[in-house]
Amino acid sequence: MKVVVAEDSVLFREGLVRLLTEAGHEVVAAVADAVALVDAVARTAPDLIVVDVRMPPSMTDDGARVARQLRDEHPTLPILLLSQHIVTGPAVDLVSTGAFGYLLKDRVLRVDDFLDAVQRVAGGGSALDPAVVGALVSPARDHDPLRGLTAREREVLALVAEGKSNSAISAHLVVAERTIETHMRAIFQKLGLHDSDDTHRRVLAVLAYLTRLGAADGSAP
Repeated sequence: MKVVVAEDSVLFREGLVRLLTEAGHEVVAAVADAVALVDAVARTAPDLIVVDVRMPPSMTDDGARVARQLRDEHPTLPILLLSQHIVTGPAVDLVSTGAFGYLLKDRVLRVDDFLDAVQRVAGGGSALDPAVVGALVSPARDHDPLRGLTAREREVLALVAEGKSNSAISAHLVVAERTIETHMRAIFQKLGLHDSDDTHRRVLAVLAYLTRLGAADGSAP
């Protein structure tokens, strides 16, 4: 797999390159700013980009903004965002498009988890940090679209947001897979998601979670 790494910290960038290379991937470019990322993608046509949310030139959300731009230009390009702190705004626009992941940088230190996320995102799936989705289970507010979900349904949806399948969730919670299917049907019904495509409904349910958190922390676009 061809990967472009965009990270302004030299040590962290070199660490990412080493991890990916040792896992058998080809890092075709490793850049330090958002402008260089756009050039690298145009030049190398990667299978995946790993991007820090905050990068030069402004050191705000340059990486996230360029990721959105690149997704518009290359709709099938898998994107894995990394961030030092929980900022959900960048995820809201991208999670519904698939082939997207958003991890806190601490997750990279858990090498197996990081490499698993790389594979899932490159394969068209999702990988959202448990710390991000964990923040979504805080008490509901009056305008919370998830207000009607039970605690168990919120727990199940949080695991869906991490990118887990029904079978993986059933193993994690030590319950039958049909129980998870029942919870998912209840979640879809309570959120008013009546599309016949379960994959589409799962994405919309996760997006409802992220939109709620973005409104709560002021980071939604």
